Amino acid sequence: MTLAAPHADTGDTAWLLAATALVLLMTPGLALFYGGMVRTKSVLNMLMMSFVSIALVTVVWLAGGYSLAFGDDIGGGLIGGLRHAGMAGIGPGSLHGTVPTLLFATFQLTFAIITAALVSGAIADRARFSAWLVFVPVWALLVYVPVAHWVWGPGGWVLDRLGALDFAGGMPVEITSGASGLALCLVLGPRLGFKKDAMRPHNLPMVMTGAGLLWFGWFGFNAGSALGANGLAAAAFLNTLAAGCTGLLGWLFVEQKRDGHPTTLGAASGAVAGLVAITPSCGSVSLLGALVVGLAAGVVCSYAVSWKFRLNYDDSLDVVGVHLIGGVIGTLLIGVFAQKAMTGGTEGLLYGGGLAQLGKQLVGVLAVAAYAFLVTYGLGKVIDRTMGFRASEEHEQGGLDLTVHAETAYDHGVLGHGAPVGSSVLSPAQKAKTQA
Repeated sequence: MTLAAPHADTGDTAWLLAATALVLLMTPGLALFYGGMVRTKSVLNMLMMSFVSIALVTVVWLAGGYSLAFGDDIGGGLIGGLRHAGMAGIGPGSLHGTVPTLLFATFQLTFAIITAALVSGAIADRARFSAWLVFVPVWALLVYVPVAHWVWGPGGWVLDRLGALDFAGGMPVEITSGASGLALCLVLGPRLGFKKDAMRPHNLPMVMTGAGLLWFGWFGFNAGSALGANGLAAAAFLNTLAAGCTGLLGWLFVEQKRDGHPTTLGAASGAVAGLVAITPSCGSVSLLGALVVGLAAGVVCSYAVSWKFRLNYDDSLDVVGVHLIGGVIGTLLIGVFAQKAMTGGTEGLLYGGGLAQLGKQLVGVLAVAAYAFLVTYGLGKVIDRTMGFRASEEHEQGGLDLTVHAETAYDHGVLGHGAPVGSSVLSPAQKAKTQA
């Protein structure tokens, strides 16, 4: 009897195609979320930092990032090989489980893209765009790719050797972006007027729209990580919704108690905090666990975002307070709330698993955070000393939209469609703005 050749499952493939599109949409959603949070003079620059990350990370990922992250391990659990550099050896008939390998690689690419884009929020209003263009591809190769291999790659030391769990990216995405954001905060220093000037979001409806798109895309992020149209995907989907809701409510509760009024920014931030925390745990905890994880993140992160004023690091858009702290909470609570029905074996502290899994989660968190922080700090310093990472004082005061991109969000573009290609000429009025 001739055995049928392996083929992709159409249901799993269809779901992962949709999930991949959902996750890619998260980066434009993040651009709107961040863009609404900055001041009017840097809106377009903020949008550009996210959008250009899509292009930069895609090129790097296809050239070698995917192979290094998901190729067969060649470094003791630390890195994969270059067998599939340039996607060599992978064609339409190649399979990863029940889905085409090309689709799996694209799905994972969308994770790498948004992780890089997340870092930009920590240095909003003051980073040179040219330096960002250099930072993103190098950072993706030196920081994101190795951590992705540790956690998800075949033979990676965090999952396969240590036994720590991370379903959809608490360590590679949330903790890595948060720790990297903190490192760049310290490299660039605070914005002009930090702790003195009011630096409030300029467009809260834009923030809420961005948060809504992020929440929508997060279903692909988390449920898509099941890599199939199955019960685990359904559980991760519901856990994602539940944690986003309790994160939102927890943040608003703190605001009401502490400040006397709940805010739209708090609602958006709380939902994101809950979604961040459930990312690593959505495939490991029950619905009750998801509700607690989201609530814990909403409450703790609402306090964590104010730490920057006490500790004097200027995390412009609270990447540290939401993504680093939320990622840590969600990753550690796997060791408390993990259930065998979800994990297939591992159980957390509350379900008779003891402290062992919590210890494994802690080791993974500390290693990933330390690695991301140290490598990012070193990379940021190199870029700063060679080409300058911090925008000039004149550009920062004038606004990066006008001084770097020669356009503003609420005026007609400085260079209209009739301007010569490559022109950088400003009108006398616009020159006066940049020199003011």
